Amino acid sequence: MAGTASARAARAIAVALADHKGGDVVVLDVASLASWTELFVIATATSSVHLRGLERIAIEEAATQGMDRTRKGSSADDDEWLLVDLGSVVVHLMTERARGFYELEKLWFQAAAERVTSGGATLEPAAGANR
Repeated sequence: MAGTASARAARAIAVALADHKGGDVVVLDVASLASWTELFVIATATSSVHLRGLERIAIEEAATQGMDRTRKGSSADDDEWLLVDLGSVVVHLMTERARGFYELEKLWFQAAAERVTSGGATLEPAAGANR
């Protein structure tokens, strides 16, 4: 993935999510596949409370990276997928059930992917990433 400002911000958001127990955090480079965004950050939450906490963390980290949310949708207590649209970076926060059902990594299988772990020191290609 390129070292653009958007890529650095996406990685920083991904690390923050992993540091706050977001599960299986992945950054997908969809720039060559989508005209409306460059990168996806995907993370799994363990509960609806955790989902909202990760949303707050993503928004806070985005702000430190100089990115603002483009729009805020409404959410309900039983939501299983929250989207944080930052323009060039779109953060997908999902419950395990929603992530298994929608399988974004399979849908966007042509995107280069990196798995991000807590602490930020470990960035490695995600399994099955198209290189």
